[in-house]
Amino acid sequence: MIGLGKSFRIMDDNNSRSLDMYEFTKAMKDYMLGFSDGEIKSLFQFFDVDNSGSIDYDEFLRALIGPMPPARKKIVFQAYAKLDRDANGYVDINDIKGVYNAKSHPDVLQGKKTEDQILMEFLETFETHHSCRGNGAPDHIVTKEEFVEYYNNISASCPNDQYFELMMNNAWKINEGDKTYGKAWAGEDTGKPSFGNKPAQGGRPATGAGRPAARPTTGQTIFGGSEKQTMVNKPNAAPTENMNYSEKQLVENFRKALAKRGGRGIFGLARQFKIADDDNSKALNVEEFVKCVHDFRVGITPADAKRLFKVFDRTNDGAIDYDEFLRGVVGEMNQFRAALCKKAFTIMDKDGSGKLNVEDIRQTYNAKKHPDVIQGKKTEDEILGEFLDTFEQHYSSAHPGERDGVISIDEWNEYYNNVSMSIDRDDYFELMMNNAWNLNNSRVTKKGWGGEF
Repeated sequence: MIGLGKSFRIMDDNNSRSLDMYEFTKAMKDYMLGFSDGEIKSLFQFFDVDNSGSIDYDEFLRALIGPMPPARKKIVFQAYAKLDRDANGYVDINDIKGVYNAKSHPDVLQGKKTEDQILMEFLETFETHHSCRGNGAPDHIVTKEEFVEYYNNISASCPNDQYFELMMNNAWKINEGDKTYGKAWAGEDTGKPSFGNKPAQGGRPATGAGRPAARPTTGQTIFGGSEKQTMVNKPNAAPTENMNYSEKQLVENFRKALAKRGGRGIFGLARQFKIADDDNSKALNVEEFVKCVHDFRVGITPADAKRLFKVFDRTNDGAIDYDEFLRGVVGEMNQFRAALCKKAFTIMDKDGSGKLNVEDIRQTYNAKKHPDVIQGKKTEDEILGEFLDTFEQHYSSAHPGERDGVISIDEWNEYYNNVSMSIDRDDYFELMMNNAWNLNNSRVTKKGWGGEF
């Protein structure tokens, strides 16, 4: 994903966070793909699924990765069959009522919405992905095609089949032997699964003995804190001139306000970002952000909203893109994830210097079978240097001039802070880290390109 993101940014000459026809054509020529002008135009139209005249990153990613492989599609079909309780070929609110309990949702408890409205919004989540391809407005009936389209988009951002299978089983309890279900919104045990709760222990993969840190308690979220923490300031309160908020308190107020609007989890946050992006530029300027703070009833003054804008704008370019928005809301990794990262860094730091260089990487990764090495385009050291640069580029985006070909623990953690913000659950993150860095010592040889170990 990082490599595709880098390629997209290279192609985006005007930094608009989307590709117009001129930029796309130039990229095809630069990459010397040999397409004619007519073929490039047809390819552009294929990528531009919403017919907006530009290709955003989601469209770019989805077109390159393509549809789910058969194994993933089979799992999705199993999940749909489980949801379609009356087997009529579509999922409606009556099917959802048999699976999810909405009576303890915060908006229901506060009288803002009915249970049916909450369940309708849940159905819309699946329809939104399908409708962006020009297939009409939501009708609160999820067809198999819409369900598959939703998971096609999720699959595009999930590079490992194990993660995808784990995610699907945790969400829909596909394994027949797993009879332990999650809880409803407010932690009420109803026997029905719900959004955002920790998976049953029986659904977790074995990760070996010795945990780097205690697993967070129920209610732990991607925000790194408990959902039951006391609010710094009630989000719906009127802006208070006398309050002298710290930056941390401003961020916390904003998080709480988003959570009340359904902005828990990656897709909920993406939805709130799109609502705030009035000009559809894929970024928020300071006026849009201040308006967003007002509309979301965060309860801070316009002056504090501008302070908060500067906290989110990590690159200091006067705009907050989605990655910055996500990082600002989600924050840094929780202690459990940070301990996993520290353990992985220690494993990689062979000489105990507190820095990772090419020699450290060489002892873990074998680059001789990389395609560019085999074709004589690059040396093994160049490939390993690019590997190191992957970690440095995240840190340097907020700390210009820091790239030196050596990875510090701060650069390592910054990279995984950015990875972590896109992963809702701790168990997915743990599985990813174990697969990448062999934290449980299940592998005894170096990882290589081209299938060689």
